Amino acid sequence: MSLFIGLMSGTSLDGIDAALVDISADGVPSLVATHAEPMPDPLRDLLWRLCHADRVAFSELAAAEDAFCRLQATAAEALIASSGVVRGAIAAIGSHGQTIEHAPWGHDGGPAYTLQLDDPSLLAELTGCAVVADFRRRDLAAGGQAAPLAPAFHEALFRARDEWRLVLNLGGFANLTLLPPAEDARPPLGFDTGPANALMDAWHARHRGGRFDACGAWAASGRVDEALLERLLDEPFFHRPPPRSTGREVFHLDWLEGHLQGGESPEDVQATLAELTAASVALGVEMARERFAAPPAALLIPCGGGAHNPDLLARLARRLPETPLVAGDDWGWPADWLEAGAFAWLAERRLAGQPGNLPSATGAAGPRVLGGLYAP
Repeated sequence: MSLFIGLMSGTSLDGIDAALVDISADGVPSLVATHAEPMPDPLRDLLWRLCHADRVAFSELAAAEDAFCRLQATAAEALIASSGVVRGAIAAIGSHGQTIEHAPWGHDGGPAYTLQLDDPSLLAELTGCAVVADFRRRDLAAGGQAAPLAPAFHEALFRARDEWRLVLNLGGFANLTLLPPAEDARPPLGFDTGPANALMDAWHARHRGGRFDACGAWAASGRVDEALLERLLDEPFFHRPPPRSTGREVFHLDWLEGHLQGGESPEDVQATLAELTAASVALGVEMARERFAAPPAALLIPCGGGAHNPDLLARLARRLPETPLVAGDDWGWPADWLEAGAFAWLAERRLAGQPGNLPSATGAAGPRVLGGLYAP
């Protein structure tokens, strides 16, 4: 066995996903054990504020990074204990960190950057395991968007010999991977399609409290405001060709409110935001298919938190009537664990000296070995 732990905290800030992954000699990853460590409200509130702050004191960043790293260590320790594996059998932990800001286009004419809070030195010290971290900036240095990184993992996991497949991650933001059949020599295509849960979560928190709209029930109670949806879809990002990535820097409540005319009911806005996610994903699927001349009947594998939202999945099904939605469980990968699994796989690639990015997804000048290694 070649065991790696992947740690992932996404833009929803709901907790840390820890996945124990066995990567066989031929590079095929299999999920061994999982653990979800909830994000304490004080840390979540601090991270949320940092994600939306114009100016931040270094002491605040340092405090948030320390608390976040210690929560990661708790997640890793709980996973090791519950799985029953010997600590020495863990080859490395792949730590994504917590994204605070992502601007691969730069800001006000400045250099491109992406910022993840992480302290791999402390994580190695606390866990006694080697840690691989800072995955994104090597791709950025090579001219890439530093995102999405998951498409390379999707290829390793789901690419079939003679079948077209789509993988859709519905986290705070959505990213899409189009996998041609293995007999097709072209590399996969991957890119961000826009917001998935981020706007819906923020709007729900403002009007109803709580972290998210459970099962999309509140969105289902409203009606789509077609005029508002049309205004939202005018955002240039949705029509930009890949490679492309995005985040809270573009899609946030101020952006939404700039499109409201006043008098809209909160539940109708929530329904419209759910429809925006479905519509922007459908636009992305159409863009990917046109690029590859792919057939419309390719199956789609939804993952991430949005894969548990029946209202959102129903909207996607209506927007993509010829595309069957198939759960990743059928391949041994439940929807919640693909992203954490990806960073376990990327850690293995780093130790093997193999590239972890997919230039056809990020736009980098070529394949690059990602991440720095921190010894225990």
